Amino acid sequence: MGTDAYKDAGVDIEAGYAVVDGIKTHVARTRRPEVIGGLGGFGGLFALGANYTDPVLVSGTDGVGTKLMIAGMVGIHDTIGIDLVAMCANDIVTSGAEPLFFLDYFATGKLSPSVTVDVVAGIAEGCVQAGCALVGGETAEMPGMYAPGHYDLAGFCVGVVERADMINPAAVAVGDALIGLSSSGLHSNGYSLVRKICEGLDLSESHGLDASLGEVLLRPTTIYVSAARALIKDFDVRSLMHITGGGFHENIPRGIPDGLGVVLNEGAWPVPPIFDFLRERGGLSSDDIAHTFNGGLGMIAVVPALQAKAAAEAVGGFVVGSVVAEPGVALR
Repeated sequence: MGTDAYKDAGVDIEAGYAVVDGIKTHVARTRRPEVIGGLGGFGGLFALGANYTDPVLVSGTDGVGTKLMIAGMVGIHDTIGIDLVAMCANDIVTSGAEPLFFLDYFATGKLSPSVTVDVVAGIAEGCVQAGCALVGGETAEMPGMYAPGHYDLAGFCVGVVERADMINPAAVAVGDALIGLSSSGLHSNGYSLVRKICEGLDLSESHGLDASLGEVLLRPTTIYVSAARALIKDFDVRSLMHITGGGFHENIPRGIPDGLGVVLNEGAWPVPPIFDFLRERGGLSSDDIAHTFNGGLGMIAVVPALQAKAAAEAVGGFVVGSVVAEPGVALR
């Protein structure tokens, strides 16, 4: 076989080199002083230093799901990476951790350097918003594994928190208040249902929304690191819940002690119009929304009732409910 045998088999090494060259400036934006070296090593190096007494490392990994298919249909690839970082960083901040560094995995059947660089640019922007460094990643070209134009993403984030400062939901008590932080829209969950509901619709049309349907569906997940850490610094945050797949009913119970529940006050927070659009077009019930989507709240913090108003005002959030003695999640 000739020197282009690997390319003949569907793997373009030169395209991989072009991607590495194209992402360097984006990765540089995310650099933190603790990063050792740069791109090109077999592992990303990050020095914790001597600033911690009893550090606990907190890690999280996730993907973006079938929202990737919307990105391919619309041809917008420079925001989906923000979703990837958000899904990981928002998870680890719930323990009180500061995100430190991030790694990504990008896999496709045939590498398109321009698309890949756009995706990594979004990942870098997400890292900037989360305050973490993009220290490495992997780009895999696997002919035959993916349909033409399709790709998949996975991310991995590591953070740190002093053991004494870890958030402990066991402190949550009846009467505590729930502070809700608004979502930008659907974030990165429920897109298999979304695609079914929107099948046949022109994504370039607004359908009564404030932008084209495709743009609304691709709005990136809000990164709550700054808001969460501001709450932790100034208030007695007893729990933080990242509202993702499974909606209120799956995620809120993970952040409160067994035997307790919450009441959410419907109408206490703004709900992005995309939820009403999906409800009407898909014939969804309020229960469907609450079990599948974030319902307009991407993060919920639990604080003592006396701190509720000040905490909400400090981060532009809303007092959305309270902790009660009856288990479960009730919307009233």
